[in-house]
Amino acid sequence: MNILGVIPARYASTRFPGKPLADILGKPMIMRVYERAKMSEALSGLVVATDDARIYDCVVNADGHAVMTDSSLPNGTARCEQALRICGGDYDAVINIQGDEPLLDPVMIDEVAGLLENDCCATLCREIHGDAGNPNAVKVVMTLDGYALYFSRSVIPYKRNASDLPVYEHIGIYGYRTEFLREYVSLSDTPLSMAESLEQLRILEHGRRIRVGIIRSEGKSIGVDTPEDLQRVREILNA
Repeated sequence: MNILGVIPARYASTRFPGKPLADILGKPMIMRVYERAKMSEALSGLVVATDDARIYDCVVNADGHAVMTDSSLPNGTARCEQALRICGGDYDAVINIQGDEPLLDPVMIDEVAGLLENDCCATLCREIHGDAGNPNAVKVVMTLDGYALYFSRSVIPYKRNASDLPVYEHIGIYGYRTEFLREYVSLSDTPLSMAESLEQLRILEHGRRIRVGIIRSEGKSIGVDTPEDLQRVREILNA
């Protein structure tokens, strides 16, 4: 399968402006992510999709591949679709790689790619051990055959009668068959996706399916949402 990896990257983050260029032991975060993603065996191409010249220049000057996308695009998925059109090529699928995961395990990309062999949309999750209450850690519940029922910032399921039932954290990496990605960006916003601020809910509310794989890799994938998260990543790499 011919797969394009896309790393959406915006400078104007509301919680952490300039996050993609944050320094991590002498290297911008976006390049940490790019270099990790490049280790994937599944990708035929890799590109950073940004709306900011500073990020574009950072990637290109480090011999990476970047494209400039429209600043008015509503989310990272739309940025991936536009990047696909800009890059051209006969790609069967696109994998949306989060630009704030500098400890990304490239095996995660390969796992999502494997799921796309039989499904048009796929993502990953891992079991949470410890406190699941952080709203920045998105939770997911699934059908018995591995398709998403719901994603939430709240803890799901509520374990009234099954204390040993696992809680799964959604890992924010998405794979889309090309035709599905083009369809998805045309779907209208939906009440639950806007209420939770989770764009993947738009897929479920429109009656489509998302295959969810339980992660097998052991990498310490940490999303950087705050300066405190950034410091934690620095400490891990420094160790």
